[in-house]
Amino acid sequence: MQKIFHFAAQREQYRCDAAIVWCFDNRFETGFRKFLKRSGISVSDPIRVAGGAKSLAMPENDPDREFVIEQIRKSIRLHKTTRVILMVHSDCGAYGGLEYFNGDARAEAEHHQRELSRAAANLNEAIPGLRIETYFMDFEGVWSTVQEPPTATMSASDG
Repeated sequence: MQKIFHFAAQREQYRCDAAIVWCFDNRFETGFRKFLKRSGISVSDPIRVAGGAKSLAMPENDPDREFVIEQIRKSIRLHKTTRVILMVHSDCGAYGGLEYFNGDARAEAEHHQRELSRAAANLNEAIPGLRIETYFMDFEGVWSTVQEPPTATMSASDG
């Protein structure tokens, strides 16, 4: 082997702020990273698969679902994770894109909210006791799918 790049990495094990199940669509990378930082998540275990949390909404015994659940279990075991963030986004190719919803952004968001609810329920059944948060991203922001009292809206320029 020939060393081609030098860096110094932390050798000690870390405690994970959250395991994050999300899509690998890079259009949302910058906004979601800023959101995570603003949410106090600096150390995460990213679990990136096409469709993000879609894999957890699938039927039991689906190989993708089992894979993601096992990745979360490893994050818990290796990095003491107690919080999981589930994310899906607008125009996701794994769902057929916005085109699948005939360009109706509201119908798409409502569908994704149901998917996230199913994914969270399935994850809670597989691994009880986790703090599970669900989010939908579109081209204008990050939306919590949990009905909570209104709070001040975060701006990407804040993070």
